[in-house]
Amino acid sequence: MTTTYVLVHGAWHGPWAWERLVPLLHAAGARTVTPDLGVPGDGDHGDHGLHDDARTVVAALDSVPDGDDVVLVGHSYAGLVVREAADARPDAVDHLVLVDGWAGPDGAGLFDLAPDSFATAVRAAAAASPDGDGRMIPAPPPAAFGITGAADTAWLAPRLVPQPLRTFTEASRLRGAVDAIPGTAVHCRPATYPFDRFGAALGYRTRALDGPHDVMLTDAEPLARLLLEAPA
Repeated sequence: MTTTYVLVHGAWHGPWAWERLVPLLHAAGARTVTPDLGVPGDGDHGDHGLHDDARTVVAALDSVPDGDDVVLVGHSYAGLVVREAADARPDAVDHLVLVDGWAGPDGAGLFDLAPDSFATAVRAAAAASPDGDGRMIPAPPPAAFGITGAADTAWLAPRLVPQPLRTFTEASRLRGAVDAIPGTAVHCRPATYPFDRFGAALGYRTRALDGPHDVMLTDAEPLARLLLEAPA
């Protein structure tokens, strides 16, 4: 039985966020799918929301070969995305993994889970952005993701992209099917937000991992081990 890991990147990132992790999963015999939550083409990015991202992940799940075990992984903002996608395709997901992931019940959006200070700062950054009419959030510097080393900073900074504000304001839509799927919540230490509590509140087992929020960039090997162990 082959396991396919559907790896979903967080806000301001792209599929490239998993570049250092994917070869390690392949070496263990797994397959990977890395959907892109970015808005294709020249459409109105500001109208892009959480539900659009969930539909992208549903399409990725539908692309997995029949018979594969599927581990659906969401980093940061994508914790909300993967839970909504899994709720729409519960028979297609064997295990959910949140990596420092925002997650909550039906009706919870990222701004509902985050501190007021976070939401205020993000809205202010969007309002001050020269790109558009306040509907896009400029990418913060790599240090906001815990990336401070010179080489990793130089690698990450030019890859970060603006994020639609609507992805943070839109409330998740869950019917309850996702609650029957077992899950693991990986939370990075030192903690930035209470990601361990988000996972525990959903009944997921929690696993600590020393590293920054963008742990897949700095500590790909220990993260790969946790992902490979997750379905067991």
